[in-house]
Amino acid sequence: MRAYQDILRIPGALRFSSAGLLARSGGAMMGLGIVLMVSSLYGSYGLAGALVAANSVAWALGTAVLSNLVDRYGQRRVMYPATIVSATMLAVTVVFAVLQLPAWTLVAPVVISGATGGSPGALVRARWTNVTSDPHQLHAAFSLESTLDEVTFVVGPVLATALSTGIHPAAGLVAPVVLSLIGAQLFYSQRSTEPPVAPRPPAGTERPAALRQFILLTPGVAAVVAVNLLIGCVFGSIDVSVVAAATSWDVRSASGVVLAVFSAASGLAGLLYGTRHWRSSLPGRFVVGVLALFVATLGLFLANSVLILAAVGVLVGVTVAPTLINGNTLIGRLVLRERLTEGLAWMGTGIGIGAAVGSSVAGGVIDGFGHHEGFLVVIGFSTLAAVIAAASWRTLNRAERLVTEVDDADGQRETVFE
Repeated sequence: MRAYQDILRIPGALRFSSAGLLARSGGAMMGLGIVLMVSSLYGSYGLAGALVAANSVAWALGTAVLSNLVDRYGQRRVMYPATIVSATMLAVTVVFAVLQLPAWTLVAPVVISGATGGSPGALVRARWTNVTSDPHQLHAAFSLESTLDEVTFVVGPVLATALSTGIHPAAGLVAPVVLSLIGAQLFYSQRSTEPPVAPRPPAGTERPAALRQFILLTPGVAAVVAVNLLIGCVFGSIDVSVVAAATSWDVRSASGVVLAVFSAASGLAGLLYGTRHWRSSLPGRFVVGVLALFVATLGLFLANSVLILAAVGVLVGVTVAPTLINGNTLIGRLVLRERLTEGLAWMGTGIGIGAAVGSSVAGGVIDGFGHHEGFLVVIGFSTLAAVIAAASWRTLNRAERLVTEVDDADGQRETVFE
């Protein structure tokens, strides 16, 4: 664990990492909180899945725009007011649901809340790249953040389920409002570790081509984001399917615990993964992780009780964090430093759009056929992820090798305004 002790001794690192954990912890409650509230108050998993999809797509697209603005104007100037708008709209969603207003009235506040939520996780990782350039420290830092991501998904589902089933169906969405506001105040008030804004070119000159290019056209980036999108589909479809399965087994309150087991296994795997200095190729480890995720999801064929589902969740979970760590590290290698926040945010965008698609598809399938078919949806998405990862292995190797050659020749990749 010395690697983690070393990075947390970097001035300001412990403060911004812990504040970032709080800022993004409410996000882990959003999807399940909406499913629990809507399925209980409106009696439809299809509607719940559609609202989760609307929120996730809006979040993903909004994050892509906000991250570009963050790179140009700074984290605090862009994200502090955006977070206030997001929390306010989520509170409006809760009020509308409690008042039992027509389902269509929930769409607008859900969409606005998602579009302005941003990606605190990407902003935290951008701060790590600002405070250290050592590759071993960055590997440990990204591993730590992926583990903390999973911590939020351990506590979040349990808390959302406890609030929704023990107090009120809408209570699971009240906590994210409070957490996001407190986290934003603590995180964005830390100015010393905020990455500097990329310098603007002198008047009358164009931005360099590398900065004007659509970031998904950077070699290798689209492949990683596409796989991340399908992993997001796995997450979204698992959330809805687990709630539906637990409900059909008359143990609805256990759904949060099962999802927490998924995340606990992932978090532990990520923590252990970050303690090693790996010599194998980064693209190879990324592809192997996606293939392992596919194999693990096949265990859902056997899930006919909460205990078996939790056991399968452990197998699925241990493949997730290392794969996400490798994906984020790949993006950090492939994109320019001046566009790092945007690149990392596209990883979140992929997850967000994927979660939207996964929850929507799984919700519709479960309404029509049942929870077992929801598990088949999960397996279908993991299969597609494995196919795309395997097919893109050569492309990722080529792109990563090219970056390494440039780094060896130039010392580092920077954009110089001339």
